[in-house]
Amino acid sequence: MNDTLLTYCLCAAVLAIPMKLYLRSLKKREALARAAAEKGKVYSEGPKAQHPHIDVEFCIGCQLCTTVCPEGDVLAMLGGKAVIVNGYKCIGHGLCADACPVGAISMVRATPSMGADMPYMTDEYETSIPNLFIIGELGGLALIKNAVNQGRESIDTIGKRLSTMGTARSIPNVYDVLIVGAGPAGISASLRAIENKLHYLTLEQDEIGGTVAKYPRQKLVMTSPVEFPMYGKFKKTELSKENLLAFWHQVLQRVDFKVRTGEKVEEIRKGPDGVFDVGTSKGRYRAHAVILALGRTGTPRKLGVKGEELPKVMYRLIEADHYVNKNILVVGGGDSAIEAAMGLGHQHGNTVTLSYRKEAFSRIKERNAKRMEECMRTGKVTVAFNSAPVEFKPDSVVLDVNGSPQEIPNDFVWIFAGGTPPNDFLKKVGVQFGMRDMTAEASSEAKRAVQSASPLVRA
Repeated sequence: MNDTLLTYCLCAAVLAIPMKLYLRSLKKREALARAAAEKGKVYSEGPKAQHPHIDVEFCIGCQLCTTVCPEGDVLAMLGGKAVIVNGYKCIGHGLCADACPVGAISMVRATPSMGADMPYMTDEYETSIPNLFIIGELGGLALIKNAVNQGRESIDTIGKRLSTMGTARSIPNVYDVLIVGAGPAGISASLRAIENKLHYLTLEQDEIGGTVAKYPRQKLVMTSPVEFPMYGKFKKTELSKENLLAFWHQVLQRVDFKVRTGEKVEEIRKGPDGVFDVGTSKGRYRAHAVILALGRTGTPRKLGVKGEELPKVMYRLIEADHYVNKNILVVGGGDSAIEAAMGLGHQHGNTVTLSYRKEAFSRIKERNAKRMEECMRTGKVTVAFNSAPVEFKPDSVVLDVNGSPQEIPNDFVWIFAGGTPPNDFLKKVGVQFGMRDMTAEASSEAKRAVQSASPLVRA
């Protein structure tokens, strides 16, 4: 009897110790999650683009979704359920939704309040104008994976519609589809059009590669496995800008890629026959459908600071290693500004100052935050928080730092204040703005999916 009691006591002790450690660990994780949530409230009104919607009714608290996100603590566990704590960091990878074993996570677009400055789009990426589509980051989604998928899917939608047109499709000198933009989304759409044997043309105002072509040299581009038209499964998850452009050119050389570069679209009108008339800087084209893959950055946003017209003030950095032994100011607090400052800070003899108007970085990737901490610690980059440029002079700049003016020597300035999206152009075309809130729809879809699953999955 005593031996049995002793055995029970020992077993209880053995079980109690790991359980206590687990509960302590859980409590610590929840405290960190709540702190992250409070930080998220301070720095953001919430997700501004595609983001996960978690149906807590079906969430089983397995934590898989919190471990797969490459952007850091977007999701966390609170009360045994997954919640969004830093929605502003989310750029729509969708890995959390893929990892959820019970389908409790769906990727949804921004709420109407967040999407007020976004063009209205259906689930098929169609705007308020029938057969006029928007794909890529102009529609509110970042990531090359999303752009490639949207390019492929929009062409499939157009192809199905064209197949039902009969003789109306055979109007002389009318393309099946006109694709505007030769970035990730536009290239994907073009290749899918070739695959589906559509009569198409791609127009690009700059060079093939779109926004990617404007990235700094050797910038690492994060991707996810994706089905790339005319190629198949693309499995690399990290590569340089140059490698990605080389891959695209390699694929495009295999096919008859019909593209006209240096041609900016200036006008889009839809005639009474339903055919689009597209005017560019060099000519006019007609098409049954139009896909806009323009990107969202548009024209670089200027600060309106005195001296901003000086030739030393720039808005795009391509070759960081061309600048050595210089006094440099970088303005901005996003990933582009951070990466530019770090790239310039690693060049020989440079003194780099980063000016950011807020008290801390709040919207940068986790890996950039860690690298910037190291650059600040080693003195490669000096960060002036709560600051803003007041005047750019030929040999110096004046910064307002915590309300006090400071003048520092300066040779070059890079401003990363975002870009002005082509909203005026879209409104002139007739595209309506403001997206419906898809959270309720996603919740309904998740419930239907779980209810239709097998008893084993539901269990």
